[in-house]
Amino acid sequence: MKVPTMLSVAAAVVGLTSAGFTANYDDLAAKGYRWATVDGPYACPSGDDLRQITQNCTEETQLQMIKQHRAYYLIRGDIVKLVREDAASGISLIRVPGISMDLWTPKNFLSSRPTKNAFGIVETLKRRV
Repeated sequence: MKVPTMLSVAAAVVGLTSAGFTANYDDLAAKGYRWATVDGPYACPSGDDLRQITQNCTEETQLQMIKQHRAYYLIRGDIVKLVREDAASGISLIRVPGISMDLWTPKNFLSSRPTKNAFGIVETLKRRV
């Protein structure tokens, strides 16, 4: 096989593979899955706790809230399930794998587009199992 032919075949394979991955991510987003875009204690069981931790909160207060289970860490690239959005307040109710209750987080901390984690991997449901 000639070099130009091999390159075009390789490009076609890469293009089809990446299109398949994109479709999978689009399906996840359509089903209500989102990717976290921040690292930090920005998921809370109550909207009041979320407002407290996102508005001029000290590290000491954050630590207390985490110890009291009033705040949970979001990790960039983690996949979560969107339960409900409150457009008026700009917050979303999410379900995080491994946490038994639904949590509130700012809507702008979630993305319907895949976000890589610290290892450069895009989290999917298959990776969570």
